[in-house]
Amino acid sequence: MDQLAHKHLMTLALDVDFASMLVIGRTPAGLRRIAPVTGGHFSGERLAGTVLPGADWVINRPDGVMVIDVRLALKTHDGALIYASYQGRFLAGPDAMARFAKGALLERHDYSLAIAARFECGDDRYAWLNNVIAVGTGEQTPSGPIYKIFEIG
Repeated sequence: MDQLAHKHLMTLALDVDFASMLVIGRTPAGLRRIAPVTGGHFSGERLAGTVLPGADWVINRPDGVMVIDVRLALKTHDGALIYASYQGRFLAGPDAMARFAKGALLERHDYSLAIAARFECGDDRYAWLNNVIAVGTGEQTPSGPIYKIFEIG
């Protein structure tokens, strides 16, 4: 059986202002909220820097799954700007999800946070990111998620 070829691209830590989250309300898709990302940082073998402000367009679906849609600008340590977007889902059982909705920090075994990411960059030094397909897993922290993101293939 073949293994999926992958390598660590970056660890991405986000600072989220949960207190300023906009609650759009219940829509046909579910409960729509927008969580402001106020900053953060990222690091990997080939890139490192800071996270510029962005947001997570969150939907809590009627089936209990939280769908995330994040769009950010990243600024590398040497001044390049990168557009990063990722979509994914946060899965937890009903009891854990109820605790999470009240702001509880869940145990790592209580949930699964997985994403698929894409990048765009006009700087020649990081043009290779335009062709990267990446996936990642995340961990909840009090200030925001921390993702380990891997380049596929």
